[in-house]
Amino acid sequence: MSRINKNVILALLTLTSSAFLLFQLYYYKYYLSAKNGAGLSKSKGSRIGFDSTQWHAVKKFIMLTSSQNVPVFLVDPLILEMINKNFEQNKNTSYGTVSDCKFFCVPRDFTAFALQNHLWKNEEGWFQIAEDMGFQCLKIQSKDPRLDGIDSLSGTEIPLHYICKLATHAIHLVVFHERSGNYLWHGHLRLKGHIDRKFVPFRKLQFGRYPGAFDRPDLQHITIDGLEVQIPKDPVHFLEEIPHSRFIECRYKEARAFFQQYLDDNTVEAMVFRKSAKELLQLAAKTLKKLGVRFWLSSGTCLGWYRQCNIIPYSKDVDLGIFIQDYKSDIITAFQDAGLPLKHKFGKVEDSLELSFQGKDDVKLDIFFFYEETDHMWNGGTQAKTGKKFKYLFPKFTLCWTEFVDMKVHVPCETIDYIEANYGKTWKIPVKTWDWKHSPPNVQPNGIWPISEWDEVIQLY
Repeated sequence: MSRINKNVILALLTLTSSAFLLFQLYYYKYYLSAKNGAGLSKSKGSRIGFDSTQWHAVKKFIMLTSSQNVPVFLVDPLILEMINKNFEQNKNTSYGTVSDCKFFCVPRDFTAFALQNHLWKNEEGWFQIAEDMGFQCLKIQSKDPRLDGIDSLSGTEIPLHYICKLATHAIHLVVFHERSGNYLWHGHLRLKGHIDRKFVPFRKLQFGRYPGAFDRPDLQHITIDGLEVQIPKDPVHFLEEIPHSRFIECRYKEARAFFQQYLDDNTVEAMVFRKSAKELLQLAAKTLKKLGVRFWLSSGTCLGWYRQCNIIPYSKDVDLGIFIQDYKSDIITAFQDAGLPLKHKFGKVEDSLELSFQGKDDVKLDIFFFYEETDHMWNGGTQAKTGKKFKYLFPKFTLCWTEFVDMKVHVPCETIDYIEANYGKTWKIPVKTWDWKHSPPNVQPNGIWPISEWDEVIQLY
């Protein structure tokens, strides 16, 4: 009897243990996996998705920033592109199910987030807590370029980038700073001598190869792969900005040296002109932005920015450049509606188009349209009395952002080549007498308009 009781007891214990094990397996599969995001691959039965190194690194980073009220938002181009492609199919704000991690689990070295520095209240405390949570963090900082024009404050350092690595995946936190003109700027991720180049594959970073400028984005909350994050409300616009975001600072040091050699004109007339020119430039920028037309600082206005970080007081006008492919037929009407009457129109859309509008206080706005050839670009000029055409040749260039008179505006990235083409090697020396038909080193004759076409190409002069 004793032997039978022992077998029964052993069987009951075995049955109980098996039942408990089955319960644990059931609990893990239907509760913990749903809660923590673990999933099974549909292809080979191997674990994918929420078990990935990338997802766990992002999850821990979001937990960290949420607990410390760090207002981060997702700027990773790859993920934003995937979200945008999936948006029309999903038609909701939840991306990724509990059994399929589509976004944060894509194998790669980095996931990029950003924050607006003026909204960040506890930087040092956050940095320490990140390391306590297991992150290895690298802080990149440099002098604040917004203070370069102020001798007593230049050299003040600000945070630019954080790289926080967990296991084999890293979070790149881009720090955006407010700039005059209501836009955001991030700095260059420049590695200093003591930094370990092998810490992460820096060359694969999407942000920081050069300083960048972006419109201030509106943000929205969404859920991606079970994680709540903020993203730009218009991800398409943000993605379009990234490849064209390169920013060039005004050269304050060189401008100070210029004014030590050539005294600045602070007469009442010069101050009035600069004020009027600034207002005219801001109005022109607002008008062209409404039209969706790109423009850049050209001729004397570009020279003033590059040489002395200001408007040249004796230039008497504001000069802008526009690619002819960006021309819109309602551009004249738009400027007239903005209160800028057309002063003259030279040339035609297909050849040497130039527009001039009259601002207040006798300040003129000149818009030069640029045409692209195989190995160069050019804009045209027309002599009203004779119908002679002139062509101004420039090496090919791309556009970068800069800050000028409290605005975010475009300038040629290859600035020195652009200026030397227009003003020669002696561009640093002020020249107050300038003949547009002969003084520029890049000018050449371009024929003459037939008399039968004069009425069409020369108006309101």
